[in-house]
Amino acid sequence: MTDRNQATGKQLAAPLRKGQLLTDAQLLGPGLLAGTPPGSAAVPLRMADPSSIQLVSPGQLVNVVMTGANGYDQQSPSEVLASSVAVLWTSGQGGQTGQWLGTGETEGLIVVAASPDQAARLAGASTQGKLFFVLVGP
Repeated sequence: MTDRNQATGKQLAAPLRKGQLLTDAQLLGPGLLAGTPPGSAAVPLRMADPSSIQLVSPGQLVNVVMTGANGYDQQSPSEVLASSVAVLWTSGQGGQTGQWLGTGETEGLIVVAASPDQAARLAGASTQGKLFFVLVGP
């Protein structure tokens, strides 16, 4: 970015250190998808275990898994909704509120880059069951 006005009013996707160069890929919004395949969508997901967010950081690949079981009297098989999706942003800080979006509503939230088919499966999935992620390799 060459002009300060290009970043005015935008939110950082991750912490920025003093003196570090700022690029559009470090901001929430269309630039966050820089480098992803054409047609990718940034999909926000609320994880069932907010403290697990501290284990993942932007750039890592995860499988997103949904379960409808409650662990007691309800049992159902887990379903992989999306495989090897890249994490774009996390609320981080061990499940505490996400200071980068500036609200307490970011607890347990991650944003992943998904293909159109994956995005359709992921959208609203947290209303159908509990979401978890599994770290995977490239």
